Amino acid sequence: MDATAQILFGGLFQGSLYAMMAVGLALIWTTIGVFNFTHGVMMMLGAYIAWTLSEIGLPFALVLPLVIVVMAAVGWALQASVVRPLIGRPNIVLVVVITTLAAASLIENATLEIWGPRSKQLPPLIAGNTTILGVGVSLHQIAIIVIAPVVLAALWFFLNRTRLGLALRAVAQNEDASLLVGLNVKALYGLAFAISAALAALAGIFMGGYRFMSPVMGADPLLKALIVVVFGGLSSVSGPIFAAYLIGFFEAICSYYFGLYWTPALLFAVLIVTLMIRPEGIFGSKSRGLA
Repeated sequence: MDATAQILFGGLFQGSLYAMMAVGLALIWTTIGVFNFTHGVMMMLGAYIAWTLSEIGLPFALVLPLVIVVMAAVGWALQASVVRPLIGRPNIVLVVVITTLAAASLIENATLEIWGPRSKQLPPLIAGNTTILGVGVSLHQIAIIVIAPVVLAALWFFLNRTRLGLALRAVAQNEDASLLVGLNVKALYGLAFAISAALAALAGIFMGGYRFMSPVMGADPLLKALIVVVFGGLSSVSGPIFAAYLIGFFEAICSYYFGLYWTPALLFAVLIVTLMIRPEGIFGSKSRGLA
């Protein structure tokens, strides 16, 4: 029972984090068709801003919405300055990869200058520990397992039940038709980046509450988010969410039976085999959308 509970808890925890990290990246791809390589530093920057607000004495219940609003504005500004001027140019995917990598390096080094190299840590969402089915877990991790699906469900509701969400889905499916019916496509691109940055910041706050923060803390989450998005499929947002939990449980099983050393190698082996069989990903299709 201890082994089963440990694998179950580990899979839910890792899957919740991976889903939060990957969904914003998938949202940008399905809407605009580009990869945003500033996604990792958005996670890091959100965590650092939350740490700063916590240090000046603001309650965490106020810090969380403030960081989400600030990072949404940062995401909008990033899109307007780095991505929007390139839309419509040849080789836009490659060009945006280069420009967002450059922007990520700039933000990372600016963070190093402003906050310094010393590691920091956020207070947990809920302090304390408990035991579930014989496995000791922190209340912070349990909070992440509970909050992440709620956030993802809210995103699904937004994309499928609101006018703005349906407009985003329309742009993802056919940009030309969206322009013909009068949608402000550029503004919707900015909205996609704002939502992505806010989700990344929330994931960064989750991570900052259980591990030490540094200016380079976004590199590994970005890699994991890319793996999840490719594994789940680039054609929708829901595919990477399901893939995140699958990968979370796969890593939990591999870590328990084979150890942390072999887990990344086994994960990449499964990813390669999967893409050989289904190049569009497990839950992907050949068309792009926000389902």
